[in-house]
Amino acid sequence: MTLRDILNKINILERYGDLDREVADIIFDSRKAVENSLYVAIKGTVSDGHDFIIPAIEKGAIAVVCEEMPAEKKDGISYIKVENSSKTLGQIASNFYGNPSEKLNLIGITGTNGKTSTTTLLFDIFKNLGFKSALISTVEYRIGEEVFPSTHTTPDVLTLNKILSQAVEKGCEYAFMEVSSHGIHQNRTNGLRFRVAGFTNITHDHLDYHKTFAEYLNIKKRLFDELPADAVAISNLDDKHGTVMLQNTKATRKTYALKTMADYHGRVLESDFNGMMLNFNGKELWTTLTGKFNVYNLLLAYAITESLGFIQNEILMAISKLQRIKGRFETLKSGGGIFFIVDYAHTPDALENILDSINEIRTKNERLITVFGCGGDRDQAKRPEMGKIATRKSTLTIITSDNPRSEDPNAIIKEIEAGVEPQNFNKFTVIPDRKEAIKMAIKFAEPKDIILVAGKGHENYQEINGVKQHFDDKEVIDELWKAMSK
Repeated sequence: MTLRDILNKINILERYGDLDREVADIIFDSRKAVENSLYVAIKGTVSDGHDFIIPAIEKGAIAVVCEEMPAEKKDGISYIKVENSSKTLGQIASNFYGNPSEKLNLIGITGTNGKTSTTTLLFDIFKNLGFKSALISTVEYRIGEEVFPSTHTTPDVLTLNKILSQAVEKGCEYAFMEVSSHGIHQNRTNGLRFRVAGFTNITHDHLDYHKTFAEYLNIKKRLFDELPADAVAISNLDDKHGTVMLQNTKATRKTYALKTMADYHGRVLESDFNGMMLNFNGKELWTTLTGKFNVYNLLLAYAITESLGFIQNEILMAISKLQRIKGRFETLKSGGGIFFIVDYAHTPDALENILDSINEIRTKNERLITVFGCGGDRDQAKRPEMGKIATRKSTLTIITSDNPRSEDPNAIIKEIEAGVEPQNFNKFTVIPDRKEAIKMAIKFAEPKDIILVAGKGHENYQEINGVKQHFDDKEVIDELWKAMSK
């Protein structure tokens, strides 16, 4: 593609050199520059891409997009000055890959919790409806039946457009993607055209990155603020910030809720560990999913599907065929009658939701044993809050490690312990080794007791001192149960 075509719709402040030359690739990491590539110099928090313009040219770049023109320009190199290279990269990437988001029905889901579940549910609903779709989630990327490992909740904008371009080439009509606050803040969604955007909820998380809750909220809101007029914005009215998301959007506004009147209203009629009987806008359906948080996820998926033109009965039929999502309220029953639940809950709100869901279902004749920890190098303020929630809502809590990364696991655990209320001091114990913690839970449990192992869900590793070691909660539970049952 020519440089001129790649720069379509870009506000160029100044240019130097030929625009009618073929570009083979786009890069924003000078180390990945190849022959005839376009290098986009981005000012980052750690380093400034402008410092690496010459190395990129030496590796083969023939054009540079930058915010500051170099004092000395090399002959045969094209230079394009823009106001913001990071934002410009989105439109450049979209142009380079043929604007794939305009050829698909692209649906974005943002919020603190529920993004992975809702996008995965939508992917499976549309599969049940007979459509080939793409999925971009924390767990994995999919194009139809092809599965690729996920690297980020929201990939960089070049990878995003490449995936969407491949989806178009392979006949997909729909694409469902998680939109993280990091992704929005780092302009990874710039240049994408969303047909529908959905908001799940917003609670305390990622304040290690965003610093304040107001900043976190406003960044999430950007997804809706930037929607085109022909898009649809769907928000959760039961979240106190749900209406904020819709304040400035040009898109058609829709709402969903369980507690208040909304365009899409849901109710739980029956619930147990095998599933739920629900009512959506006057129609009943059965699902094998469990937990009130899953009712919100299903209701948002239902609302999005109907907003895309599908009729109620066919949507409900597709929803009724859904299976549980890996690592989200995933249930395992032992031969001894102990009930295990593995869940990704790693924020105060998510942990409270999963515990509330279990407590609503259990008869109270069974004990609820919770095993959880908090990740290192992440938001520290949520640690005591999670300690308070777990010990308040469980019979016994075993505080352990969960990806300590570069931090001392014992220091993390101390911060979790700090949130435990005095009346619950006798309801928790500390076992830093996660496998030993799960083992202790099994030893303590009696038939019909429930063991929740929270925080990792689908993850199959423990990150300790920068090294990822294989660790899968489900595998560990299975291994320990078999060994201890002999």
